[in-house]
Amino acid sequence: MPGSVTIGHTEAVSTVEHTDAIRLAEVLDELGHLLAVQGANRLSDAQVDALCAGQSAGRPQGREELARWCRTLAAQLHHDAR
Repeated sequence: MPGSVTIGHTEAVSTVEHTDAIRLAEVLDELGHLLAVQGANRLSDAQVDALCAGQSAGRPQGREELARWCRTLAAQLHHDAR
């Protein structure tokens, strides 16, 4: 469908409208920033652990992996939503 992004790798596929894909990309990009930035705006380890479904357990690589995933997906959504 023109102006939309399709997400899925199985039979269950979700379609996101163009404006929603852009909005989701912006949210993911900001989340990636808040994971990586140093200082008061940085997400806490407890917040990262919650986002990682309890699997990060304060591991720095959990934070880095989630930040990289957010930014990669945001870039892909920006690209696909053009």
